[in-house]
Amino acid sequence: MGVKITGVTPGSPAARRGIRAGDELLRMNGHDIEDVLDYRFYMNEAALSMVLSRQGKKRVLRLHKRPEEEPGLEFATYLMDSQHSCRNQCIFCFIDQLPPGMRESLYFKDDDSRLSFLFGNYITLTNLSEHEIERIIAMHISPINVSVHTTNPALRCQMMHNRFAGSCLEILQRFAAAGIKMECQLVLCPGVNDGEELARSMEDLAALVPAVESVAAVPVGLTKYREGLAPLRVYTREEAAAVVRQVEAFGERMLALHASRIFYPADEFYLQAGLPVPEDEAYYGDFSQLENGVGMTALLKSQFREAMAACTSAPGGSRLTFATGVAAHPLMEELAAEAKARWPEIRAEVIAVRNDFFGETITVAGLVTGGDLIRQLKGRTGDYLVIPEVMLRHEGDLFLDDVSREDVERELGVKLVVSPVDGEALLSALHL
Repeated sequence: MGVKITGVTPGSPAARRGIRAGDELLRMNGHDIEDVLDYRFYMNEAALSMVLSRQGKKRVLRLHKRPEEEPGLEFATYLMDSQHSCRNQCIFCFIDQLPPGMRESLYFKDDDSRLSFLFGNYITLTNLSEHEIERIIAMHISPINVSVHTTNPALRCQMMHNRFAGSCLEILQRFAAAGIKMECQLVLCPGVNDGEELARSMEDLAALVPAVESVAAVPVGLTKYREGLAPLRVYTREEAAAVVRQVEAFGERMLALHASRIFYPADEFYLQAGLPVPEDEAYYGDFSQLENGVGMTALLKSQFREAMAACTSAPGGSRLTFATGVAAHPLMEELAAEAKARWPEIRAEVIAVRNDFFGETITVAGLVTGGDLIRQLKGRTGDYLVIPEVMLRHEGDLFLDDVSREDVERELGVKLVVSPVDGEALLSALHL
């Protein structure tokens, strides 16, 4: 066991001690090094005793550095080994609903506890070995983001098509007892894990507060590619409103007990229900569930209005087109109207892009494709086309359908502007 060193940063503590690419790092301060968690956890000490192997020969090397300084070792991958894939076959899995022919990386199902800690990815806990559970507790890795969905063991096994999925609550209890903080997610499917089952899940998770810091209730997302999959449907307006009322009521109860609502419906539930999204920032605490779309509307409005109040510059006078998903369209129109009320000379149009690629039930901006932009905006754009950065992959070059930024600019004859999803960036784009 150990990890291969592929490079050493010039001038780093490791370089000064003669460590070279090709060496293998076995132990650090008496601890086996298996992957990135071990390495990053133990590297922070100022004095490191490292066991390395070079061409099969072990040696012990002592390295001294500043506590915040990295040793300077480089590895083949960030995780130092392969990414852990999901063993479940969840009835609502979005990846199972992708059309064929997309880039291979999109079909990979991630369920890696290390990425939960490092990047905030959500995990189901079904992929954890006893060794990994004990390591999380021993290192006090926190917070962990958990896709719970239901705390009913039998229902969880059924929803995930995994006979081991029912042990989720037991692992959550162990983490809570060890003081591990958890942010939880409930993807709700109509008639499956809502109603009485949702009430049970919330009660079970509430029993783990304060270790469970927040819980987001998120509506299932369904594409048009569901042939051969579980017969699910989207929430009706009335059903979505019932979920909002149920989660809000439970949140009020938690607020009285813990000074925090803890349980939140995603903004998308309010939109599906035709209800106003709460705008009071205090409602959302520290906005810990933004990744699940909880509080995004309130935060964007607040940021935009603060930026507008502080802004002293005049708009640039360009003709602007803002493209977004159907769900965010009313919000974007509202903010554009507020800007126009202050600066009447602003020339901006907000267009909702229908999701023909995945199906019209998918309404979020992050799943709008380049092809849909091109087909629906032909002849309709101004001098600049502004899109949110969530439409592009992390590298910022491709849409989900492998259409590039350059393809969109060429086909629409427009300059594409990619904007971060925050109010200040949105106001800056209005001043192009």
